Amino acid sequence: MMDKTIAVILGGGAGSRLFPLTKSRSKPAVPIGGKYRLVDIPISNCLHSDVRQIYVLTQFNSASLNRHIKNTYHFDTFNRKGFVDILAAEQTPNSQQWYQGTADAVWQSLHHMENNTYDNVLILSGDQLYQMDYKIMMEKHVSSGADLSIATIPVNADDATGFGIMKTDSDGTIPSFIEKPNKDELGEWESEVPENLKNEGRVYLASMGIYIFSRKALLELYERFKDAKDFGKEIIPAALKEYKVISHMYDGYWTDIGTIKSFFEANLELTTELPQFDLYDESRQIFTRARLLPASKLSGTTLEKTIVAEGGIIEASRIERAVIGIRSRIGKGTTVANSIVMGNDYYPSFEQLKTQNGIPPVGIGQRCYINNAIVDKNARIGNDVRINGGSHLKDGHFDNYSVVDGIVIVTKSSVIKDGTVI
Repeated sequence: MMDKTIAVILGGGAGSRLFPLTKSRSKPAVPIGGKYRLVDIPISNCLHSDVRQIYVLTQFNSASLNRHIKNTYHFDTFNRKGFVDILAAEQTPNSQQWYQGTADAVWQSLHHMENNTYDNVLILSGDQLYQMDYKIMMEKHVSSGADLSIATIPVNADDATGFGIMKTDSDGTIPSFIEKPNKDELGEWESEVPENLKNEGRVYLASMGIYIFSRKALLELYERFKDAKDFGKEIIPAALKEYKVISHMYDGYWTDIGTIKSFFEANLELTTELPQFDLYDESRQIFTRARLLPASKLSGTTLEKTIVAEGGIIEASRIERAVIGIRSRIGKGTTVANSIVMGNDYYPSFEQLKTQNGIPPVGIGQRCYINNAIVDKNARIGNDVRINGGSHLKDGHFDNYSVVDGIVIVTKSSVIKDGTVI
């Protein structure tokens, strides 16, 4: 069943809501959890679910993502069915334009699937954090004879206005769907959910943007709706009228990493004692590039609720509620709190550790204070720098940093000179 499934991971558009993290990389390539990339989440879920034919669709800033996938996902030479391939937007005789939406991206990529043997297509988002066994969803899809299955998650009335909401019958069939309803429209959209969810007010089934199409239904919808751009707004409402569409309710941890704020909160949630997204579950581990880095080296440092990835060098600092990425360098007397430090792509040489022409080396210098911030890769922060994010700061994009929802983002490879105060 899973051998005849193709997974299509939607890489998203320009990723404007995650800017400036997407200034020089595509959304699925954004680092998360100290050592992973966002694309590692759906790919790992696929591999644990025995899905081995995986396409990642992207069109903006795809070089970094291409490198990561090329260096990470290698299948057995004799397992010819296994692959993780990038499908970047391309001009063809049938299309001269970039992907115009989720459905259009899949339509433009269908010809690449012709050489594969498949019965179903699993469509996933590249910017969500969750751990799901797609095999369970597929078993329900096949046993029910569904043409289309939609993964849904129970939400309360406050959250429901930001999602597509499904109305379900007693057997899980979806007869109707509404996109981002107003609160006063929600009365008719409650679904049957377990009692514990009902007590929490989570009675509305929101689309997670995870779909399983039977091959027959997908190709028929393509032939009839070639000009459709989006699954949620166009294809799903059309499918409800003529095809069997069912809901697969998922009640685990799931969050959409669509904005800087959600990205920031999801990362820092990983530092809690019992995070909802469990990186330590060996049965559902997240795969990523094996860099073979040395263990991190810490000298006289105080750590509290902190994740430290491998390869770091941290000297006599205080770090609290933070995610410290690979090859991070943090100098003496520095405090990092409520922050994400993405680390570096390389180690500076001994000579490069010196400030030259007023330009500090990669990493964070001495006696700095970093709070409510995201320090992107290869940033150079000098000595005695103070960065204190919060609601008191006005949002905007500046030369070497941005402020989004009060979070200061030190952009990739930027320079913050000695004594700077933000």
